[in-house]
Amino acid sequence: MPEPADPGTGVPLCASSDLAEGGRAVLFDVLEYGQPLRAFVLRVDGQVVAYLNRCAHVPVEMDWQEGEFLDGDRRYIVCSIHGATYEPSDGYCIAGPCGGARLKAVRVAERDGQVSWYPSADIRPAFGAASTTSSP
Repeated sequence: MPEPADPGTGVPLCASSDLAEGGRAVLFDVLEYGQPLRAFVLRVDGQVVAYLNRCAHVPVEMDWQEGEFLDGDRRYIVCSIHGATYEPSDGYCIAGPCGGARLKAVRVAERDGQVSWYPSADIRPAFGAASTTSSP
């Protein structure tokens, strides 16, 4: 995921230390085209990645339990509803009923011990501010 050009426009999400390698995600609220959705950020292979919490197969939230998106080996993102399996680095569907689709990425960056997300034309902060839910 490319780094945003202007680091000053990020919305703080969490401390870098809140995201353990292959651990639980931090959830946050966004608006996609004005509709409320959840998004999540997690750390896999040393990188921080974020996606809308919506399966590309059927538009449902994917976590098994709040903030739990990874399979048993902590390697892939898996939808709890139908087992669609996604590559964390790019959100590409590698198995299951998602048929080669991708999860919708949310731009994030990690700087100076802080993880921030960067709104886009179609994904904006909910209620004018970031609302996060940390998972223990």
